[in-house]
Amino acid sequence: MRLLLRLLGFGFLIWGIYFLGQNIIFTTNPYPYWWRGIAADGSILALMSGIIILIFAPRGVKDLGWICVTVAIALIFLSSRAILNPTSLWQFFLSFTMIAGGYQLLSTGRLPF
Repeated sequence: MRLLLRLLGFGFLIWGIYFLGQNIIFTTNPYPYWWRGIAADGSILALMSGIIILIFAPRGVKDLGWICVTVAIALIFLSSRAILNPTSLWQFFLSFTMIAGGYQLLSTGRLPF
């Protein structure tokens, strides 16, 4: 039963991220300035390397993975090619509730209420 609840939590987590991520668009258009293209490419490389470090590296190197993810987020905003579409309060509430509840189910196997 606990495995089923953890799988349900994983499903809720992915579903919430999907709903929230529908309103975020990353584009790859030609840039009028030379540094914007480098920032966009660097953000993808930093994000990929950060995720690989977080998943496969030993425990002592995990901080480097978080640094890479932070650099990737900063480069995304520097390249100004992340478009955030408007979202309704209801959709944000539902997505965030699904993410938080899914994480709670995934990590503990139960909800606190």
